[in-house]
Amino acid sequence: MAKDEILSFFVQAANHHDFSTDITLHVKGALVTGTIISAASYFSNLKDSISEENDVAKQLKEALKQAEESADTKQSNAEYIHLKNMSTYMAETKTTPVNSDLLWRGKISEIDGFFLGRISDEE
Repeated sequence: MAKDEILSFFVQAANHHDFSTDITLHVKGALVTGTIISAASYFSNLKDSISEENDVAKQLKEALKQAEESADTKQSNAEYIHLKNMSTYMAETKTTPVNSDLLWRGKISEIDGFFLGRISDEE
């Protein structure tokens, strides 16, 4: 499936220029809403969310640190989009909390459409 070049442009702006904006994605009938962040920020936040201090957690943190460093230096085309403070909606049902600290990673080529802005339950 082909990638949306405009969406890829937003992702590359986030990855290489610290650009961030609210966005809502259409993915296989679901809506995913949140704020675009860079791949490096995604891996850093994911690494920081691991609070365990056992051997497995240490290995995960090291792998995420390497992914973060690799994302900082990688100049290739973006394959994934990364969101923070995300929520998902399917039909009329909200399936994740609003105003959450959830991180999300999705393959750009699997996204059916998008609009700038965020869905909110607040009236």
